[in-house]
Amino acid sequence: MTNNPRTPVVFFGHGSPTNALENNVSTRAWARTAGIVGRPKAILGISAHWCTSGITAVTAMEKPRTIHDFGRGLPAPLFDIQYPAPGDPELAERVCELLAPLPIKKDQSWGLDHGTWLVLSKAYPEADIPVVQLSVDMSRPGAWHFDIGRRLRPLRDEDVLIIASGNVVHNLGVMDWNEASEPYDWAVRFNDFARDCIIRNEPEKLFDYGALGGALGEDAARSIPGPDHYWPLLYALGARYTEDNISFEPDFIQYRSLSMMSILFDDR
Repeated sequence: MTNNPRTPVVFFGHGSPTNALENNVSTRAWARTAGIVGRPKAILGISAHWCTSGITAVTAMEKPRTIHDFGRGLPAPLFDIQYPAPGDPELAERVCELLAPLPIKKDQSWGLDHGTWLVLSKAYPEADIPVVQLSVDMSRPGAWHFDIGRRLRPLRDEDVLIIASGNVVHNLGVMDWNEASEPYDWAVRFNDFARDCIIRNEPEKLFDYGALGGALGEDAARSIPGPDHYWPLLYALGARYTEDNISFEPDFIQYRSLSMMSILFDDR
């Protein structure tokens, strides 16, 4: 461990890709978070939009491409956005070392998907900090993802910012694009439950959301119809230290069923 301050960890509730085109309460909060964090040496991103099965991969190229991984029905200017941050093969190698003996594929084809570049375009718009992405192995249970986060914690003492990007509540099938719509009761309850577990440092209650009983189990099932946007939260919780201070900004439900909760873990 060096004498430098430990770098924070951030979970971003990234929401709709259209946030990349907007100046709103969420994007301004992401910029403020970056101001608190400062400029790290490099960034490791865990995004809901790089899902693998049976393998874990890390981007290892010098110049990752900007991936526009969303439907054609979205505004055309989204497809023009580029986030030309450099890669960091040395950081990719360090990730492999920390996760050994788990075999990690050194990927040369993926790049930066919108789960990563969307939030970084607002947090670090200059795109001059090296960025590496780690994939999310969808074949693994919640506790496994949390453990990977724990094994990555040494990066915080090496001036690497770990960011996880997803959504605690993410049910696109019942969204209402009317900004004035009130959130579903079940979305609010599950978002509140997750926040309370994080504040109490009880991450294990969030591992197996499918085993939650009664009304809470129904709330979880509606909030997380698939775990792709939920698993990144567990990486951030794993990289957390007990002494970290926690701040939630923003923290609200958008479009009735999309949690914009973002969390900063910082022990400075």
